[in-house]
Amino acid sequence: MNRTVRAALLAAALLPLPALAQTAADPRAEADAKAAAIVAQLTPEEKFAQLLNVAPAIPRLNIPRYNWWTESLHGALGTLPTTNFPEPVGLAATFDAPLVYDVAAAISSEVQGLHALARQTGRMGRIGTGLDTWSPNINIFRDPRWGRGQETYGEDPYLTAKIGVAFIQGMQGPNPDLPNVVATPKHFAVHSGPESTRHEANVFVSRHDLEDTYLPAFRAAIVEGKAGSVMCAYNRIDGQPACASDELLKEHLRGAWGFKGYVVSDCDAVKDIGDNHHYAPDGPSAVAAAIRAGVDNECNGATLTDTAGLGDRYRDALAKGLITQGEIDAALVRLFSARLRNGDLPGIRTTTGKPSDVGAPAHRALALDAAEKSLVLLKNDGLLPLKRGSRIAVIGPLGDATRVLRGNYSSSLSGPPISVVEGLRRAFPRANVSYAPFGASVTDGDRVPGSALRTPSGKPGLLARYFNPVTPAPTEYAPGTFRDAVAKMQFADTPVVTRVEADVSARSLGLPTVSEHHRTIWTGFLVPPESGTYRLGLTGFGGAMMFDGKPFVDLTKSGWGSLPTLREVQLVKGKRYPIEVRTDEHVLSGIDLVWKRISTDPVAAMQAAAAKADVLVAVVGITSDLEAEESPVQIPGFKGGDKTSLDLLPDQQALLDAAKATGKPLVVVAMNGSPINLSWAKDHAAAILEAWYPGEVGGTAIANILSGKTSPSGRLPLTFYRSVDDLPPFGDYSMKGRTYRYFTGTPVYPFGYGLSYTSFAYAAPVVEKAEGAGLTVTAELRNTGARAGDEVAQLYLNFPEDPGAPRLALRGFQRVSLKPGEVQKVTFTLSPRDLSTVTVEGQHRVLAGTYRATVGGGQPGSGAAGASVQFKIEKAIDLPN
Repeated sequence: MNRTVRAALLAAALLPLPALAQTAADPRAEADAKAAAIVAQLTPEEKFAQLLNVAPAIPRLNIPRYNWWTESLHGALGTLPTTNFPEPVGLAATFDAPLVYDVAAAISSEVQGLHALARQTGRMGRIGTGLDTWSPNINIFRDPRWGRGQETYGEDPYLTAKIGVAFIQGMQGPNPDLPNVVATPKHFAVHSGPESTRHEANVFVSRHDLEDTYLPAFRAAIVEGKAGSVMCAYNRIDGQPACASDELLKEHLRGAWGFKGYVVSDCDAVKDIGDNHHYAPDGPSAVAAAIRAGVDNECNGATLTDTAGLGDRYRDALAKGLITQGEIDAALVRLFSARLRNGDLPGIRTTTGKPSDVGAPAHRALALDAAEKSLVLLKNDGLLPLKRGSRIAVIGPLGDATRVLRGNYSSSLSGPPISVVEGLRRAFPRANVSYAPFGASVTDGDRVPGSALRTPSGKPGLLARYFNPVTPAPTEYAPGTFRDAVAKMQFADTPVVTRVEADVSARSLGLPTVSEHHRTIWTGFLVPPESGTYRLGLTGFGGAMMFDGKPFVDLTKSGWGSLPTLREVQLVKGKRYPIEVRTDEHVLSGIDLVWKRISTDPVAAMQAAAAKADVLVAVVGITSDLEAEESPVQIPGFKGGDKTSLDLLPDQQALLDAAKATGKPLVVVAMNGSPINLSWAKDHAAAILEAWYPGEVGGTAIANILSGKTSPSGRLPLTFYRSVDDLPPFGDYSMKGRTYRYFTGTPVYPFGYGLSYTSFAYAAPVVEKAEGAGLTVTAELRNTGARAGDEVAQLYLNFPEDPGAPRLALRGFQRVSLKPGEVQKVTFTLSPRDLSTVTVEGQHRVLAGTYRATVGGGQPGSGAAGASVQFKIEKAIDLPN
């Protein structure tokens, strides 16, 4: 889908530009003045409470409650079905900044729609209702073991900066002083695992690595993207906690980069300053260290349980003289100014978001476009695209999976998910596509769809009843009392709301009469679409399930992040099995009914399917429940949310070995949020498609590539290594030996790599002087193949010999659509910063000497089409940080 068509589709669904009620030429100055007037009217106690992520309402000033905690890395999180786009690492694989801008603009409209819903139902103060978002994650994915690397735009600072700026600008809209939604790039800075030590890690980095790798994307987010907020990280950097760092928050952020917005802490990062880093002796000292360094808003995990007294530490810090009233007021002015400028508070602008914008059809079309462009064809012996009459057997645990599509930081209520097998059945005659169930696996646990559920009266879905407490719940709880208090809570016998829901999921945000503390009971029947062996159960926390009249699964004592709890059952197609799921939701919620059809002999099932097939499509990989934020999962290959191995799970590798032995051509489709070892597939499969976590319509996108409807065009934003043994220790933050810029070994697949169904050629580039001290590099690109396709033209620089220079660095990329035989010139403008490297002392410098610029479809030396030119810079230039 080209940019013009995409824009036309979005025009029908994206919000119109907000009506701006400006009475001054400088809306930021006007908002700051109005914010100062608000702060001047607050009592000291009111001020302390406003510094937390959940800011209480101030009725006497008509200020509503506000929760700064909103997430939207690749889709809004709320209790309406929001559009789920590819995981950020997949968005990076598009190498398409304009596309990411459009994706962010679509997400922004859905965030605004959820805010409008919360206004209508009186749910302001809940997570996901604000007009700001804690996105994007622009940390550098420096090590493939990091479980949260999937949230980032990959390993390269330049790519991360350009994609990050596009996301910020799409989220905030055309005027950063009047943002549609305030973007919050995170986690500032030097944060990229391990998960297990993030709350106490003291990360030592060289001046070179800090300026060369860890800070460039943040600088771009502020200086170019004009992000209105920044989130500081958990870790220490050279002894100082990131949320109390003079170097990061004062010297770089507000000093060199001129940042005027507000800083929010990662959740409990301010608490960590005292409790885990022991940088401060107590709570008041910790908040004082944060405030004095420049943190304006503290995310505290205790707000999740409505804990009282969280502002007391600020009162005590003020009383002890650790902070001043002026420092508190300055933070509050920045916060209230943001709420005025994004339209949460009246007086500067109005917002026009509406709930109907959430999950708009044009957004789903955009999600498909993004998914198709994110897919990376790594190998093709000529098998792809599959012939129209091909008989296809889909195998592997993820072939019919839907949970894997969403990735992490995503709403369970996305648009209808399309699995790979379903996508292929839509692309090919249904009779030509079979599926061989896999055995029981740690990747199991897909949401039971509404099509397999019936209410007691026979309607699709389940009957949901919502019960409020007998006695209204308090608005706050004394520290440490929440768990006991809610355990004793009694609920009414009569539901306050009864209605049919499509499935088991929390939707109370849209129900104004339902208390934030309530009991939900879903009843009805499970009706399997096929007979066989199933694993059935629940995922999440705080719920229990009855099946066929008997207790089945109990998660009342389960914790956040646990894998699904599943039990094996035999089910008959079309039979109605009575089910009841109940949960007591106390501010938080997170229960889901999940299942997986399996085989008791998956190899035999695969062999039977292969006997009737012309080609095998093996869908393998991992899920974002295994690589995840601070996960409790500990199984071979995974620990605490991070990976300990790059290898495929043993049961998946055994299936691939057996599939190869059938003699049928094998296509491997990999789903994952981080590099995995694809060396076996490179040696034995006929084709490999890297699919990431591709979003709600991922199966359609994969089918479109395999069928040839769409030519593949994604590129790897990461180096795919063979083993963790090829890398330095995970906890070592030195960049030596990491990423394509400093790795000296041979990867399985290199950064920037990707194949197409057509071919391209480049003429020799031409270098010319540009305005100022920059240069332009222009090359002629030709589609030399027989079909239309997109090429991702990449510009790499080799620098003069210098101890701080990388062996190679990306300094430009453009996605270009070409018809067969079509020729187009691609021009890259290189600023002095693009031409610079970083000295070992941390100085950005344009070196004097000879450079080589290579323009091509991948790194020079990777086999991709391309051409190079040398040029010389006579005089060195030092640049500011």
